[in-house]
Amino acid sequence: MSVEIKALSPVPGQLRPFVKFGNELYAGSPYYVPSMVMDDMQTLNPKKNPAYEYCRSQAFMAYRDGKPAGRILAIVNDVANERSQRKQARFGFVDFIDDAAVVDALFNAAEEWARKEGMTEMVGPMGFTDMDHEGMLIEGFEEMGTMATIYNYPYYPAHMERMGYAKDVDWIEFRVEVPAEIPEKFQRIADIVKKKFGLRVVKFTSRKKLKDAYGKALFRLINDAYDQLYGYCPLSERQIDHYIAQYLGFLRLDCVSVVVDANDDLVAVGISMPSLSKALQKSKGKMFPFGWYHILKAINGRNDVIDLLLIAVKKEYQRRGVNALLFADLIPIYNKYGFRFAESNIELEGNESVQLQWQYFNYRQHRRRRAWTKSI
Repeated sequence: MSVEIKALSPVPGQLRPFVKFGNELYAGSPYYVPSMVMDDMQTLNPKKNPAYEYCRSQAFMAYRDGKPAGRILAIVNDVANERSQRKQARFGFVDFIDDAAVVDALFNAAEEWARKEGMTEMVGPMGFTDMDHEGMLIEGFEEMGTMATIYNYPYYPAHMERMGYAKDVDWIEFRVEVPAEIPEKFQRIADIVKKKFGLRVVKFTSRKKLKDAYGKALFRLINDAYDQLYGYCPLSERQIDHYIAQYLGFLRLDCVSVVVDANDDLVAVGISMPSLSKALQKSKGKMFPFGWYHILKAINGRNDVIDLLLIAVKKEYQRRGVNALLFADLIPIYNKYGFRFAESNIELEGNESVQLQWQYFNYRQHRRRRAWTKSI
């Protein structure tokens, strides 16, 4: 039984089997949430992903006796390396069958490519930027995933340890019960913050108005708020335009909270969306012929789970209670539409200031994921 590794060119004919492999490997899993094939194809296309302005990558597929058995993408992000002063290659889009020979061959190929690029360390799973999926699941294998996170089988971490990879950082996730009312202390903090800093919540009923008024400001705020987070690479202007076009037209606006100051300058934003997990399972990662129907039904119909996709607060307002203002706006909306649970998505395990906000709610920490590192 032989293992073959193929280095793929960034063309649709070679990348499509690479992209579809993950969805095929997890077919039938009740916990795996498929990614959208068309989105992944765009991410891997140097002509469509602005991150390739400062990144380079190489995709590899493993075959066992001629059948697809694994995949991995090796990435070098020059901006991130300049900021961290590390010669680091990232690995992402990593999936494999439970076969040591396949796993070793995949990672050997990625590591060899990274060494030829002058790198001395591998880290991952990570993407081109912080907007991509990151972190290998190490706890919570029997919890349904979200569209913003990675699911993997329990045998993955064992292979990473066997190959000599070690923990770099962990992220944790919470499932939070939506309270019937705004917690009293939360409301009190929100009122104080609103008055003290002259802040107000702005709501939109038009995606175009949101885009025109705060589209670029929103992603510049993300650059500001996330600047010191693990592995963060600031979004370029081209990337900002790319994500505005890709995401802002997709949002359910009443689940978006925008906080501005007296000058209408953006101070904070909370972006949430009805969970698409079950809809993506039904669509099997395809928008057509009927995937769009399941997704629209999940966004606009009855749904008991809301995904907290993103919360960003301007640096000078962090640790000042502005998050309370966001949730004071959103909790009544969640109750109005029958959302019973919120998924926090990933938070660095050491980010205590973010995790402290859950003390006012009933919650459980239900998933943990890891970035692994190894000297090469």
